[in-house]
Amino acid sequence: MSEKNINRKDFLKSIGVGTVATVAGTITGCEKKEGASKVAGGSAFFGEVPTDKMTYRTSKTGDKVSLLGYGCMRWATKTDASGATVIDQDLLNELVDYAIAHGVNYFDTAPVYVQAQSEEATGMALKKHPRDKFYVATKLSNMQGPYTLANAKAMYESSFKNLQVDYFDYYLLHNLGGGSDVAKARWVDNGVIDFMLKEKEKGKIRNLGWSFHGNLDGWNYMLNLGVEWDFVQIQMNYADWITPQRGDLTAKKLYDDLTERNIPVVIMEPLLGGRLARMNALSYEKLRQVHPNDNPAAWAFRFCGSQPNVLTILSGMTYMEHLQENIRSLSPLEPLTDYEYEVLAEAVEIMNGSDYIPCTKCQYCMPCPYGLDIPEIFAHYNKCVEEEKILKHSTDEGYKKARREFLVGYDRSVPKLRQASYCTNCEECLSKCPQNLQIINYMKQVDDYAELLKQKVEF
Repeated sequence: MSEKNINRKDFLKSIGVGTVATVAGTITGCEKKEGASKVAGGSAFFGEVPTDKMTYRTSKTGDKVSLLGYGCMRWATKTDASGATVIDQDLLNELVDYAIAHGVNYFDTAPVYVQAQSEEATGMALKKHPRDKFYVATKLSNMQGPYTLANAKAMYESSFKNLQVDYFDYYLLHNLGGGSDVAKARWVDNGVIDFMLKEKEKGKIRNLGWSFHGNLDGWNYMLNLGVEWDFVQIQMNYADWITPQRGDLTAKKLYDDLTERNIPVVIMEPLLGGRLARMNALSYEKLRQVHPNDNPAAWAFRFCGSQPNVLTILSGMTYMEHLQENIRSLSPLEPLTDYEYEVLAEAVEIMNGSDYIPCTKCQYCMPCPYGLDIPEIFAHYNKCVEEEKILKHSTDEGYKKARREFLVGYDRSVPKLRQASYCTNCEECLSKCPQNLQIINYMKQVDDYAELLKQKVEF
């Protein structure tokens, strides 16, 4: 199996097809619906949005946590009277109210999200609700340094003020993006973890964990520190399950290591930055043959939820339709059947044969010092990949139409001065990317393709 491709047999073997039916016994709210077919799941895309059927998992401290968690990294923004970009607070309030009314009780934010506005805006929305109706998670985002205990304490105290709470239900050391040397500098040598453990003893932190984007050295170091972690947040989805995310680390290995240590898993990127909700037509057709009315995202959430050590699945639901679709998918969860795992494996095989750039639009690479809009450049290219409109040859059928759509759409999505052709290869973005993408290589890929189309040369 190559690093970029997934082998269907290995995928099925890694899941343990034939044993997955045992998952349902560990979940609250997974009773079989009357009239359900042999293949579990009905339509997650249409129908009412249940208010009392959300699936819950139990944390190490006894919390009943909704399997759908609200990721607060992608709140909708608008331009205010002064021309500044701000969070749309009215929409955010509406979404939070709706989520809580429909059983969602876990809200995950961080000091750096949405241009450092997310904590305060999320706190304002949650403040209207009784404190026992929600669990709030935030993070120590001390990623830039200097890595002093004083700086860490200042960020920690600021989060209390922003979120308007006097304790954190879940607190994370944010984004281990390297090895043991990074972890030691940010959290160990400066006494940060010792401080956090004391705060936990005081009840200021109820559950202590960390989020991971690093390498095997960093992973093993954190797991073997001797700290009794209450949870760990990892990137996990069916496309990453046995395809290495970085080095030789797969989502399955991360999940298995945590499960072996009885550490609950919080999932980020269940849709791989939206890719699994916007899959190409051939992959989607595989899924539609089983559930014609289901949104592709429902498959991704059901895959994650079918793993019993998952505490909650974070989704950055920007608009109401996203929230409603995801609530339907997990109210209640219907674990995937053996047959559905096979269908997913086939869909992934097709998907991994594409030219998709694995960018999740997390924005960590921004701002670019030269003003390039890296996430939007990749988003436009990926949209054309998903719609199967990337030309392989100038003799392809529909060449003129696809050429025009790419170039016109590129100019509409990304201002000319912020396009890939202006990349200077400064490499400033490389160390910031949690996916460890070779961003400058992908920028060249997009620019080379755009130039081919502009020049109207044969290829």
